[in-house]
Amino acid sequence: MSQQPLNPYTLPADDNINPYTYCIELQKPWFMQKGRMIAYYGQMSFEALSRYSSMDAMVASRFSSPLYAHDWVVATGHGKLILGDRGYNINSYDLDDGNLTIRAANLLAFQTGLQLKQSIVPGFLTLIGTGKFVASSNGPVIFLEPPVRVDPQALVGWADCPSPSHHYDARWMQGFLAMASAAFGRESGEERQFDFTGAGTVLMQSSENVMEDPALLRTVQAQAEALSLPQMNTLAAALTRRSQQQY
Repeated sequence: MSQQPLNPYTLPADDNINPYTYCIELQKPWFMQKGRMIAYYGQMSFEALSRYSSMDAMVASRFSSPLYAHDWVVATGHGKLILGDRGYNINSYDLDDGNLTIRAANLLAFQTGLQLKQSIVPGFLTLIGTGKFVASSNGPVIFLEPPVRVDPQALVGWADCPSPSHHYDARWMQGFLAMASAAFGRESGEERQFDFTGAGTVLMQSSENVMEDPALLRTVQAQAEALSLPQMNTLAAALTRRSQQQY
């Protein structure tokens, strides 16, 4: 089946090309996760977030997450910027004086009218203000109203509602107390959920496969330096068991 080739004049502006690619009409700076640009038309530059950036003031005021700064760039210039994310579904969302927390690995790009902050929930980032952002998901996104409990692996984010609490199945709790190694992930997902209450919207992907987040590994590595040798041996043994369960 043939497909008519696209060009700068036929590509959409700030919209999907198909369910897996998105085209930004770049006129003002955008923050973008590294490795998500797959093509572009026009004149553009991609500047890493660093203290040597020529956009220090803007970056400092809009991007407040040192843990993830290594993984992001600022895209500037003019033209059509095409994003993709390993064949995952991609969608854009608009915040109007809103507050949305999203899994860091799913957030691909956002306009500089939004502020990004590091969530107190590990692996998540919070966007505040007014503007557009682009995110990916493993399968289509479903929107739910609280109160609801969501599998942690399926959770994409939540908007305008309090951070979730953990809910543990009673049988899992008994197993945890009997066997401390369960703390390293023996639950199936049905035994542990995120519990949302209050007003707002919960975003859930139609899959339990979580995207890899390199910043989480850096966090664990940094914290591991504070462990004693016996603690490191215990952690290594637990990780070995977890790895064996995965295969």
